[in-house]
Amino acid sequence: MLVARKFTFVKVTNLPKLYGMFLENSISNGCRRGWIEVICGSMFSGKTEELIRRLKRAKFANQRVEIFKPQLDTRYSESEVVSHDANSIHSTPVTSSGNISLLVSEVDVVGIDEAQFFDPGIVDVCNNLASQGIRVIVAGLDMDFRGNPFGPMPALIATAEYVTKVHAICMRCGNLAQFSHRKTAGDKLVVLGEKDTYEPLCRSCFVNVTEKK
Repeated sequence: MLVARKFTFVKVTNLPKLYGMFLENSISNGCRRGWIEVICGSMFSGKTEELIRRLKRAKFANQRVEIFKPQLDTRYSESEVVSHDANSIHSTPVTSSGNISLLVSEVDVVGIDEAQFFDPGIVDVCNNLASQGIRVIVAGLDMDFRGNPFGPMPALIATAEYVTKVHAICMRCGNLAQFSHRKTAGDKLVVLGEKDTYEPLCRSCFVNVTEKK
């Protein structure tokens, strides 16, 4: 016996359009709405790759884009955001979060790479930009080499509308990795390096390695 069912459809308005991993800004009732997107994970997980992809898509749509990174990050380039796969996009290096507010003018999208290296003020900067109707896309390490929350990232994740956690592949066992293990000695928090200095590990392998130290 067939049973007729009644469905009720609810129209939801004033939300940004979500297409896969990408969000598109929209204007509703004459007001442009801004928000914060955070892309986080371990080293070699594709954070910067995803950041560049979203920013290039916005530029392709003729949106006004500004990109910033901490001045201390000169591993690949002094003036570009560069992923481990050598994809790049022009950026402005800044010494502090306050410089971002001074340099942003008439933009639709602001991208920020390596957010973990910024001072705590980066949280207020991102929230103020979003409140002005700007889409803010932030990428950064969520944990340091000890496995502790890194710098302003926890606060950014807490205040963001959208959070994407990406994973690398564990160099020891091949499972999904979320920890950035430093292979060199020393307790200094910020040590710039690549595969010769860091390796992504899963929880089990990270615990095993750190317990032996």
